[in-house]
Amino acid sequence: MTTSTSSVAPGRTGSRATPSPRRDWLALALLMFPVLIVAVDNTALTFALPAITRALEPSGVQLLWIVDVYPLVLAGLLVSMGSLGDRIGRRRLLTIGSTGFAAISAVTAFAPSPDWLIAGRGALGFFGAMLMPSTLSLIRNIFPEPGRRRLAVAIWAAGFSGGAALGPIFGGWLVEQFWWGAVFLVALPLMLPLLVFGPALIPESRDPAPGAVDIPSVLLSMLAMVPAVYGIKEVATQASGPAGFAGIAFGVAMGAVFVRRQYALKNPLLDLSLFRNRVFSMAIGANILALFSFNGFILFLAQHLQLLEGMTPSAAGIAMIPALAATVVAGLVVVPLVRKVRPGFVVAAGLAFSAAGYSLVTFGNHDGGPSVLLAALLILALGVGTAETISNDLILGSAPPEKSGAAAAISETGYEVGSLLGTAVLGSILTASYQQNLRLPAGVEGTLPGHTLHNANETLAGAMDAAAALPAPLAAALREASAAAFDSGVHVTAAIGLVLMAGAAVLAAVVLRKVPKAR
Repeated sequence: MTTSTSSVAPGRTGSRATPSPRRDWLALALLMFPVLIVAVDNTALTFALPAITRALEPSGVQLLWIVDVYPLVLAGLLVSMGSLGDRIGRRRLLTIGSTGFAAISAVTAFAPSPDWLIAGRGALGFFGAMLMPSTLSLIRNIFPEPGRRRLAVAIWAAGFSGGAALGPIFGGWLVEQFWWGAVFLVALPLMLPLLVFGPALIPESRDPAPGAVDIPSVLLSMLAMVPAVYGIKEVATQASGPAGFAGIAFGVAMGAVFVRRQYALKNPLLDLSLFRNRVFSMAIGANILALFSFNGFILFLAQHLQLLEGMTPSAAGIAMIPALAATVVAGLVVVPLVRKVRPGFVVAAGLAFSAAGYSLVTFGNHDGGPSVLLAALLILALGVGTAETISNDLILGSAPPEKSGAAAAISETGYEVGSLLGTAVLGSILTASYQQNLRLPAGVEGTLPGHTLHNANETLAGAMDAAAALPAPLAAALREASAAAFDSGVHVTAAIGLVLMAGAAVLAAVVLRKVPKAR
C-alpha cells in the first residue's frame, strides 16, 4: 500500500495511518462475511425449495419467482448501487446494505405465503445490491498492487464458493431441525462482525470527482431487466403467449434507451467506455456464462437428489460439498498459474471444463444413481472456480482505480445476470419440459383432488407429494412418470449449457490470447 496521512491513493478519500499488510488482510476477512451470506442465501434456499413447496404450495411460476426475484433485483440495481458507492463511500454503502439485509432476512423467515416470500426476497435483493460491488471495489483499493490484488480476488471468489458450499449444509440442517424459514436467519450472526469491526479496519473509499446519480438511468435499468426476465419465464412456462414476447421486446427496447442515455450523459450511471476494452468485455462475458452454467446445474441437481434420490436436504448438500469445495481450490491454484500461462488460456480452459461437465449430463445415463451428476458437477465446479477468479482479476485490473466501484458493479452484475439467467432460462425450460412431457398414469386423475392434481402437473415436488397420497401401484407409476418428465428437461438444459460453454471457451481463447502473463 502506498497511502499515508498525506498521500491518498486514487479512488480513496480521507486519511488513515499508514496501513500494514496485517490490517489489510483483516479488512479482507471482514469483507468475506457479506460475500458468504449472499452465497449462503442462494444455495441454502435452493435446498429449502421442496420444504417451501410443501409449506406454502406455490405454483410453478411462483416457485421460479421465489428463486429468481432476488438475483433479478440484484442485477437491476448493482450498477446503480456501485455508482452510489463511488459517490457516498463504499464502506458506508456496505454498512447500510448489511444492516438492511439482516433486518429483512429476519422478517422473510416468517413469510406466511408465496407472495410474502417473493416480496421478502425482492427486498433482500435491494440491500444485497449494496453489498457485493462494495466488497469488490474496496478490495481493489485496499490492494492496488497486482500480485496481492490477484490473491485477494481469489480469496474473495473462494469466499463466494465457500458460502455456496456452506449453504447446503446449514440450509439442509436448519430445514430438518427447525423449518425452511430458518435458512434466512443465518444472515444475522454473519453480519455482526462486519458491523462491529468494519468502521475501524476497513478504509473508506470513493470516487474523488463523482457526478450526480441519474435517476432516469436507474429506472431504465430496472425497466430493461424486469420485463425481459418476466417475458422469458412466460414464454418458457406458458408455451407462448403475447405477454411473454411483449415483456422481452419491452425490456430490449428499454435497454436500448438506457444505452443511448449513457452515451449522452456527461456523468453516466454506467461508464460504457469500459466495454471498449476487449479484455474487460470478454471477462464480463466469461463471468456471466460461468455462473449461468453453475446455478442452472445446481437448481436441477438439488431437486434430483432430494426428490428422485430420496436424500434429505443436508445429505444432498453434503453430497455436493466436494464439487463446491473444488471451486475454492481451483480459484486459489490458478493464482500462481497465470505467472506461467497466459490468463486468457486459463479462462478458456475453465470454460472448457464447464462444457465437459455438461457433456456428462447430456450424454450420460441418469438411471444408475447420482454418481454421474455429481461427477459432472465436480468437473463443472473446477471450471467455474478457474474462470471466475481470473476473469474478475482481469476486470479489476483493466479499469482505472477511481472507477473501481463501477467496474466491480459491472462484474457483480455479470455474476447476478449469470445466476439469474441460469435459473430463469434453464429453470423455465426445465419446468416447461416437465409440464409438457408429464403423462399421468391412468387412474391418477380420478383419485386425486383437483388442488393436489394441479400441483402434480406444475412441479416435480408437487408430483412427489401427490404420490404419497396414492395407493402403492399408482404412487410408483406417478413417481416414474414424473421422474421421466423431469429427466427430459435435464437433458435439454444440459445440451444448451454444453453448447454455450464450448462456444465461450473458444471465444475466450481467441479474444484474450494476447493478455500477458501475470507479474
